[in-house]
Amino acid sequence: MKAIQFRKFGGPDHLELVEMPDPIPGEGEYLIKIKAAGVNPVDWKIREGGLQSRMHNQLPIIPGWEFSGTITNRGFSAKRFQVGEDVFSYCRRPWIEKGAYAEMISVPESYLCPKPKSITHEEAATVPLAGLTAYQCLFQATVCKKGDTVLILGASGGVGSMATQLAVNAGAHVIAVSSARNQEYLKNLGAMEWIDYNAGSIRKALLERKPEGVDIVLDFVGGETFTESLGCIRPGGSIVSILVNTPATNLNLQSAYIFVEPNVKQLSELAQLIDEGKLKVHVSEVFSLSEAAKAHEKISRLHTRGKIVLKVS
Repeated sequence: MKAIQFRKFGGPDHLELVEMPDPIPGEGEYLIKIKAAGVNPVDWKIREGGLQSRMHNQLPIIPGWEFSGTITNRGFSAKRFQVGEDVFSYCRRPWIEKGAYAEMISVPESYLCPKPKSITHEEAATVPLAGLTAYQCLFQATVCKKGDTVLILGASGGVGSMATQLAVNAGAHVIAVSSARNQEYLKNLGAMEWIDYNAGSIRKALLERKPEGVDIVLDFVGGETFTESLGCIRPGGSIVSILVNTPATNLNLQSAYIFVEPNVKQLSELAQLIDEGKLKVHVSEVFSLSEAAKAHEKISRLHTRGKIVLKVS
């Protein structure tokens, strides 16, 4: 099979297209022919060595934590799926070594979910990581419910796009924060209000509209924006971040950090929402597997609307 790997940490030029043997599915595992793999900011952070202190990294590494594809073989005791079925997956393991930037992958049964029937493999490959992150932020780290006001920082990115729609589906009033070019995009996803982060203080703009503050802040940006957003939350409200793992202390609010975990039950719920037309997928750009370095350069600019995907086969 062909795969993208890097042998040492560094820039996108370290990504190389290589030939290697197809993986052999072990007990309880399936061999999947990957049709498309999602590209995420965490991929280039791993390539640069940014997750070495958090997870075991085994070089050489094939990046990629999400994919959509077709089952071609199965190991002993793997009974849930049949050969020929289309599946998608958030395939992060407890260690970083063999990911989804490849033509084939072997994955345990517990990581796989039937692919949504109403979308393409390229679209499906962008759902697991972003969708599960948004879901776990809204319904695991806190409880988003009807009538809540939710402020989403970085609303037009992959996770933000999913979170906007999931919050709207839950009956929340969503205030999206993004650049001006993404205003109409976010309105089409259901956001009721919008704040341009280039127009001045987010906190000032928010409190002019909602002097009492919001119930929930979802932080997909970090840095000074995270700190400023603490002043946007009503007493007793919540902030959930995927970037800041420091609890907010001495404030009358709840804070949580999410590092997304595989969960096929939640992924199945997302697939159902997609097939019911309640969750839209936006692919901003498609690259070939051999163009993985270009995809990493693009995603590292942190201004992607929706998601970037690698078309594998």
